[in-house]
Amino acid sequence: MKNRALLVLTACVAAGALQGCAPLLFGGAVVGTAMVATDRRTTGTQVEDEAIELKAMARASEVAPSGHVNVTSYNRMVLITGEVASETDRRAVEQVIGRIENVRSVVNEVAVMGNTSLTARSNDTVLSGKVKASFVDAQDLQANALKVVTERGTVYLMGRVTEREAGRAADVARAVSGVQKVIRVFEIISEAELANLQPKPATK
Repeated sequence: MKNRALLVLTACVAAGALQGCAPLLFGGAVVGTAMVATDRRTTGTQVEDEAIELKAMARASEVAPSGHVNVTSYNRMVLITGEVASETDRRAVEQVIGRIENVRSVVNEVAVMGNTSLTARSNDTVLSGKVKASFVDAQDLQANALKVVTERGTVYLMGRVTEREAGRAADVARAVSGVQKVIRVFEIISEAELANLQPKPATK
């Protein structure tokens, strides 16, 4: 059952629709709509992140049309990954994305090299799914509060997490077969801030 659930989760990630998947069974626990509701960003910030990603992808393709650039925004912190042909293109991509409205910071992990193959990108997608599934299996991590980006076997972890969660998530990700390196791109919050983000019990 665990392997079957992992395959289903991987397929959802590959389709870019993890949050739209039907509830899944991991170790006897149903994971679905409850996970979707645990995003630690406000609804407004989630919308801003989506807008940032769309604008950033469009602008990156304008300044580095021959490159393969991926953009991920979480709480208005932008991670850029992929490949471009020159250092000039790499700097240009960072500059145009940094000027987008609402962007707080940019982490530029773009490599100057030839574009990766479709096979390599598919392998990265599968690896992201395995890491995400491992977070669910860990049980002491709030999987939906963690964003996973994989590029050429390197796993980037994003999210608003405590120092404990950051360390634990990195350890879990490193243990996944195929992961070559783990890079933390977290926004660290205190345990008190985390407590304030947790859903409050309904009052009668």
